Amino acid sequence: MMTKLGPVSVGEMLKEEFMKPLRLTQTALAASMGVERRLVNELRIGRRAVTVDTALMLARVFANTPEFWLSVQRRSDLWAALNTPSRRKRIARARPVKRAA
Repeated sequence: MMTKLGPVSVGEMLKEEFMKPLRLTQTALAASMGVERRLVNELRIGRRAVTVDTALMLARVFANTPEFWLSVQRRSDLWAALNTPSRRKRIARARPVKRAA
């Protein structure tokens, strides 16, 4: 998983694969989702992660699955954890649990 180039973010996916082809504005997408435009904007710029609720809304709007959106988010989260030195150092401190006799 250690690569210099991160996976496609939710925001990039949303913009390039869904909003651009459908000529959707952030305002129009927000209206379709039934949320404030700010939520869509924060998803687009990477300030907000996809939650289960958001994944369900996006899946309903774009006729795909919530698992699709959660998978895109999970890939980004894992990459960030493994490619941020302070987070990687913290993760490396974890040790297996010893089994009782």
